[in-house]
Amino acid sequence: MKCIIVDDEPIARKGIKTLVDQISHLELLNSFNSAEAALAFIQSTPVDLVFLDIRMSGISGLEFARSIPKHTLIIFTTAYSEYALDSYEVDAIDYLVKPIDSAKFRKAVEKAITYHSLLVKEDKENVEEIEEEYIIIKSDRRFFRINLQDILFVEGLKDYVIIQMDEQRIITRMNVKTIHNILPKNIFLRVNRSYIVNKNHIHSFDNNDVFIKEHEIAIGNSYKDSFFEEMMKSK
Repeated sequence: MKCIIVDDEPIARKGIKTLVDQISHLELLNSFNSAEAALAFIQSTPVDLVFLDIRMSGISGLEFARSIPKHTLIIFTTAYSEYALDSYEVDAIDYLVKPIDSAKFRKAVEKAITYHSLLVKEDKENVEEIEEEYIIIKSDRRFFRINLQDILFVEGLKDYVIIQMDEQRIITRMNVKTIHNILPKNIFLRVNRSYIVNKNHIHSFDNNDVFIKEHEIAIGNSYKDSFFEEMMKSK
């Protein structure tokens, strides 16, 4: 599981990192001293689990938890036990009070790993087959063979994605992160939190938007560097 640490105390971040390093199932992507910095990171990088402090300057841990993707799990790590009840409002996996006991930490992580595997299974059950040239998608009790070259773009809509083709669109229950991981990265580019585009169908773009046939799709600030780098590669 890919995780990050969000805590405004350097000693706390170091302590949690030590605990994370002891669990082989965890991959620490980064640590942040503010929720603002962590939010910017999550917009461009998939994160499975956040170890999150509650009382921080600027955006609080609870505010942060309400603004992140639904499938990003949270374990609160805080010195204040009185916030435990509030953690249930944002469906936190667990609530650990500092100083954090290593056994309780491991138990909380095991719970997160179990829940994460259920979420992944739920998303992937609608993808029946993946090949180099096509995918089989389950939608409305039917199975559709979709050629990758025919996909113009994919749009995320809450717990669903819309696969847009030239004269057809297919809606299936899945999140954007899952289908982005499935689609070949040399063809499909994520341009904002809700859209993945097929670069072979892009007929033009500017600093702010991508144009595919009659569709105009905004390029998110966090995705611009990677988008332009990929599009401007020499053949």
